[in-house]
Amino acid sequence: MTDDICRLPARELLRMLDARELSATELLDVHLARIDAANPTVNAIVGEDRDIARAAALASDRRRASGDAVGALDGLPTAFKDLEEATGFRTTWGARRFADHVSTTDSDVVGRIRAAGAVPVGKTNTPEFGTGSHTLNDVYGITTNPYDASRSAGGSSGGAAAALAAGMVAVADGSDFGGSLRNPASFCNVVGFRPTPGIVPNSPGDDLWNTLPVKGPMARTVRDAALLLSVMAGASPRSPISHAGDGSEFAEIAAEAPDPRAVDGLRVAWSPTVGGLPIDPRVRRTLEGSALPALEAAGATVVERDLEWELAGIDAAFRVLRAHRYATAFGDVVQADPDGLSPELVANTRWGLDLTAADLARADALRGQAFARMTRLFDDVDLIAAPAATVPPFPVEDRWVREVAGERQADYLDWMRAAWRFTPLGGASMSLPCAFAEDGLPVGLQLVAPPRADAFLLRVAAVLEEQNPAWRARPAALDLTAGAS
Repeated sequence: MTDDICRLPARELLRMLDARELSATELLDVHLARIDAANPTVNAIVGEDRDIARAAALASDRRRASGDAVGALDGLPTAFKDLEEATGFRTTWGARRFADHVSTTDSDVVGRIRAAGAVPVGKTNTPEFGTGSHTLNDVYGITTNPYDASRSAGGSSGGAAAALAAGMVAVADGSDFGGSLRNPASFCNVVGFRPTPGIVPNSPGDDLWNTLPVKGPMARTVRDAALLLSVMAGASPRSPISHAGDGSEFAEIAAEAPDPRAVDGLRVAWSPTVGGLPIDPRVRRTLEGSALPALEAAGATVVERDLEWELAGIDAAFRVLRAHRYATAFGDVVQADPDGLSPELVANTRWGLDLTAADLARADALRGQAFARMTRLFDDVDLIAAPAATVPPFPVEDRWVREVAGERQADYLDWMRAAWRFTPLGGASMSLPCAFAEDGLPVGLQLVAPPRADAFLLRVAAVLEEQNPAWRARPAALDLTAGAS
């Protein structure tokens, strides 16, 4: 076994397991060695329990040895985002007040991943209650970027993205409200896929009707993300907005070779500023020098579209709807005992507590109007391409980005708008590894499709990835651990 086995596609690892070229326990040992070597620098895996992991790996080996049916993820090492309840593991939500909480139940997503035979090694780090696109908290500290440890891994699924890039896990779940799947994927050169709301159940929870937060897959490759989505997707009696289906369409994408016809003739709207945002010149140069030529070489017709008309009013709508959600979830604790909570969480919650019914009505109206305009856009184009983040990975000591392309950012939400401007519109979106800026930092391409076009989006992305396998670039963190396997 070589050092690179930990960064092979999950589908290739499954083939090796099925062919008895290695066992699940051997695969686990290799990944635990990688965690021992890389995690002291990256700090992506938290709340480890190796006894749980080894028991799951042994059970996987027994299933294969006895000829029993194996699950879609059988034997693959993974870790659950530390916002997900997972029986037997510490679940802290990145909050000191829950630092010693051990889960006694599984969320729907965790239960499905476990039932598919995955081998969980622990949790992945996240900012407190998932608030912010930089992964740091008072329980576990800061997660650094495997491509440059002086830079952020993004967030809030930063632990998952960094763990994937460093080869600590084969696949990982994440979640996305303001870009928490797409931003860290862009920063860490992995795939982060935000499904149409309802494809993956958010249950259990106390905000089950909300379509802004979603859960989705992260992986090193598009087809691996489709594989994980096939397990995460499907109706749940605990989720009132979950879609019918069993995820089989995503399993087909994982199994089939990418079809170039998915891109040939595609009409793509390239939005370099996502409706007039400041964009770091390194991001724009990288995407226009790599992503756009790749789209055109694959047969797509690319037309620049600024989206200022389509996205008018969406900032006001998102901010109000997000603040309302925070007031619902955290209002009582912020009013009673705000000490020890992150300033971002407290600020967002207090905005929500000051909202009026008129504020909410206007936000809903603005959201609906923007959705109608975007629907008309998708009559003319098949897909939107845009930056996944306004900046490359920023210095790890900064809590959030204060300035983009010379423009001051008002607060921690401002710099994240390239991702969250699409959140209220209900479509599928993703960050696809694209290229590296001149300073060696990863830049992801955001692709946005209409609602329920998830399979279409994955098929397009799989073709682009095959032509430009940027995910293969080796992270610098692994050069520090070259002796580990």
